[in-house]
Amino acid sequence: MAAKFALRGFVYGLREDLLGRPIRITTVDPGLARTEFSLVRFKGDEEAASEPYVGVEPLTADDVADCVLFTLTRPLHVNVDEIVIKALAQSSGGRILRRAP
Repeated sequence: MAAKFALRGFVYGLREDLLGRPIRITTVDPGLARTEFSLVRFKGDEEAASEPYVGVEPLTADDVADCVLFTLTRPLHVNVDEIVIKALAQSSGGRILRRAP
């Protein structure tokens, strides 16, 4: 959590430092997303890795990539400052409404 906070502060500072230059900076903050990270987190244990997604339709890598593509395809005078993308069943990092299996 502290690393994410530090990165956000760095990005805000970078935006200030680069103001007036033709450089766009965007943060994309995805919520619950089904990726290979879960397998890494649970050291290859597929059953444990699938557990966080039980009862909820998580984001996919394609969902996040679509947001990145949207950002990159804006006109050059447009900067998308930040995108927060979450599964419909997620209201915050720790609050997810799960359907009964």
